[in-house]
Amino acid sequence: MRTTRTAPARPVLIAALALGTAGSLLLGPQSAGADPRPVTREGAALDQRAARAPASAARRALAEESALGGAVRGYPREQVLSPDLENPADKSLKLGLTPYHAIAPKLNVLQALGDRVSVEVTGRSAGGHRLYLVTVTAPETARQARAQERMRDLIENAPARAAKSPEIKAGYKAPVFFNNNIHGNEWEGTDASLKLIEQLATATDARTRELLSRSRLYFNITANPDGRIAGTRANANGFDMNRDFVTASQPETRAMRRIEIDKQPAVMLDLHGYVNGTLIEPTTPPHGENYEYDLFLKNTYANALGMEAAVNGLGYTPRTDGVEPAQIPFRDQEEGWDDWPPVFTPQYAAFHGTVAAHTVEIPLQVNNAADDSLPVAELRRRSAVNVAVAGAALRATLDFVRERRQGLIADQIEVFRRGAAGAAQVPVSAATVPGVPGIGPEDVYTTTFPRAYVLPAGGSTATARLVDHLLANDVRVTRASHSFRLGARSYPKGSYVVDMRQPKRGLANALLADGRDISDKVTVMYDISGWSLGRLWGAEVTAVPRGSLTGLPLRAVREAAPVGYVAPRGALRLRLDDPRAVAAANSLLRQGVAVRQTGDGGSAIVPASARAQAAEAARAYDVAFDATTLVGARALPRTRVAAAVAPGELFALREMGFEVTPVSTAVLNGGFDWTSVDVLLVSTGLDHTALTAAARTALDAFLADGHGLVGRGVTGAELGAATGLSTAKAVEGNGDANGVVRVVNSGRLTAGAPGHGFVYAPVWFTDLGPEVRVEQSYAAGNPLVSGHWRPSADGTGGPSAAAGRPSVVSGPQSVLFGTEPLFRDHPKGEFPQVARALFSMADAGRR
Repeated sequence: MRTTRTAPARPVLIAALALGTAGSLLLGPQSAGADPRPVTREGAALDQRAARAPASAARRALAEESALGGAVRGYPREQVLSPDLENPADKSLKLGLTPYHAIAPKLNVLQALGDRVSVEVTGRSAGGHRLYLVTVTAPETARQARAQERMRDLIENAPARAAKSPEIKAGYKAPVFFNNNIHGNEWEGTDASLKLIEQLATATDARTRELLSRSRLYFNITANPDGRIAGTRANANGFDMNRDFVTASQPETRAMRRIEIDKQPAVMLDLHGYVNGTLIEPTTPPHGENYEYDLFLKNTYANALGMEAAVNGLGYTPRTDGVEPAQIPFRDQEEGWDDWPPVFTPQYAAFHGTVAAHTVEIPLQVNNAADDSLPVAELRRRSAVNVAVAGAALRATLDFVRERRQGLIADQIEVFRRGAAGAAQVPVSAATVPGVPGIGPEDVYTTTFPRAYVLPAGGSTATARLVDHLLANDVRVTRASHSFRLGARSYPKGSYVVDMRQPKRGLANALLADGRDISDKVTVMYDISGWSLGRLWGAEVTAVPRGSLTGLPLRAVREAAPVGYVAPRGALRLRLDDPRAVAAANSLLRQGVAVRQTGDGGSAIVPASARAQAAEAARAYDVAFDATTLVGARALPRTRVAAAVAPGELFALREMGFEVTPVSTAVLNGGFDWTSVDVLLVSTGLDHTALTAAARTALDAFLADGHGLVGRGVTGAELGAATGLSTAKAVEGNGDANGVVRVVNSGRLTAGAPGHGFVYAPVWFTDLGPEVRVEQSYAAGNPLVSGHWRPSADGTGGPSAAAGRPSVVSGPQSVLFGTEPLFRDHPKGEFPQVARALFSMADAGRR
């Protein structure tokens, strides 16, 4: 157990740099002496290889602009924003805070205050609202801006050389990122940032001028305008974006990802609420094993101390203001606030070179129950306190950046250098991270990176999706122009290779590795603990522990090769093994194509007469229609789904092209037209005991007509039992357990499915009865591959209790899942199991 701690009393740009073009850095032997780490022959070779690697999309565009004559603009980059319609229902208004519709006019005013403030629109939210990024910095000419971009590119792409650059040491502006309001009903970070921007725009003191001449400050004004307006944690799609960074399913998440990649911040804050006293990360164990935690902890703890002093220095007290002293989880807590999964904004930022990244939880609750029960005057008092606390954290971070700019940039360079060199991680200790109290063995998390990952060729839609996802995350991928041998295996032409000697190797490993079982490390986890895309997305991923990539026929790629294909003659077979394949099949069904299904349910058969429609679907969904002589066992039904599900599940269903109508207990009690749907899917929000007599009668009539139920978890199983469709009893495992599990597929609905699944509060089934078939079971032994799954306090519900037990079962009119195949739109390789279950249950009455 942890003991309580005590506090003490890209390519074109690189070429231009090497040639010393106008506005560039003059690099070479004269740069020696800026850093004690020498540029070795290996380092020079690594820099050359890095220079040949593809840059991110934004940096490629920058390189192209520079090559065409320097189209990069200087600062400020002002624009006049059109106003939004006034919305008197905006939940910010009640708290005396800035409503979303007032933000654009406010930003126009701030830009007009001088020459330090610039605004860009980085995208739109799920609900269609503009996302604003504000840059505050001293003015830059176009030439100076190009020099900054070149230096930033050099830091990532040629870190050994960047470490020796006196120009970077003297002239690179430290990028700082302030992210606000990612949870829509945690408002005040936005208002604190707007106040700070106004102060910075007009301040004339020497400290501010120095700060802005030596840094660029980026403010994501509201990461979640949908939730800010509605007073909800989630966006308009129902997603918590601070859980979405591995998947990046939401437009707001992708906008933040682009900021991380293209601005490359060395420091960032993610402003949240509400924890009293103010919670300032770094966090408790477990710590992310894939990033350079020694560099991260050193800087994050130092900045946390400054923020703590600034927050406590405001003078708020528990007695008069209800504000407790600030806390730093790493120092003050044993466990329970971890930084293991990169689904959180600061932990994801670490993989892009951010060496000081924090969640800051401001103190006084104004949302949820407080918003419903407290007087407006008290809510506004609390909001004003929260704005002041958030502002203190922001200003303290600026002081930290001003004082430690060179060290922060040097540590960011070292993150990328270690990745490119394949250097070993440095375990944290009192010696390696001086000044941080209470470091113990419970804080040591490192991993051994493989030499490479290979995604073998085979025309897989899942492989293409995964390659594009890696590239979108700024992970470098190559593709073989000929067959090759690596390690102990041969691979065909067209295979993809992820060289793990690259600047962002930590992110590549976090996405591709199996992960780790950390059940013995801490009692409970704050959120998910396992997320392997290799295991959960349906693509084959092979880790190659060692070997040389020298001489292999590999070329860098900017996007995955298309796999869409239609055989030139005869009937066509579409394997239903991927969400995009299911979406393609549903598209054909909506067009009236007579699609049939193979006996095992794993493929759709499309008649030769629909070749033109198949060709369109192949292009749209990047799927392959192969030639076949099969005719199909029965018609694949057009399937309209009534769904009582979580937002992530609803999103996944629509991603697969199903026509979905959300339902709930209230919707059914209000009178639901069951003739509009073909099957019922239930995982949450539908309680059979709370249905009115009329609603039960209507549901029973729908099921009596032969329509089926697909259920997930205890709620789905209970509905199956209540309606008499299934005798299977759901057994709940530890409700805190989650992760990647090994499964054994044994039924028609799971034939050909991946041998891994995802669980979050796992469930298995007993008392199956004579008509219930086992479709899938948890593997024998310990089924957990990566994640956290302990027995409950009474000794029950652990992985050994689930071993060998059914995880998916089916009957004549029901399919029940104990796994989480649609969780947060994430485990893509599991989606087709649900699709096949829906097709089967929609067809139950016709068989």
